[in-house]
Amino acid sequence: IVYDTMWHSTEKMAGAIASGLAAQGIKARPMHLRKWHRSDIMTEVLDAKAVIVGSPTLNNQVLPTVADMLTYAKGLKPTGRIGAAFGSYGWSGEAVKLITAELEAMKFDVVDPGVRVQYVPVEAGLDQCRALAKKIAQALPD
Repeated sequence: IVYDTMWHSTEKMAGAIASGLAAQGIKARPMHLRKWHRSDIMTEVLDAKAVIVGSPTLNNQVLPTVADMLTYAKGLKPTGRIGAAFGSYGWSGEAVKLITAELEAMKFDVVDPGVRVQYVPVEAGLDQCRALAKKIAQALPD
């Protein structure tokens, strides 16, 4: 689970996805882009069966750190992975759609259109994150 966050809303979503995967018996590692070196993140991405990317929407875009990571990933050409996107937003919420398009361009098997939550996620939004985790777990190969 690779993400960045502005006001901790997307971070809360990452935590809910991680706990949802754990409930399905799937090991997940949330990686905050400003706390992990991008080369370490890419090592994890290249070893992962699923990559879940999160960003809040900023100026109708993903955060620059997320755009950087997606560009880096695209250059390494990872294939054969499950992918999904998530993010919070205040007004427009384009980040999830933009991330999904990047994952599809990398030929990831995108299993969900992504989870978007306006403002700070409350229980209903966190439930959507846990449901996304369950869908990802079900899509993983045995």
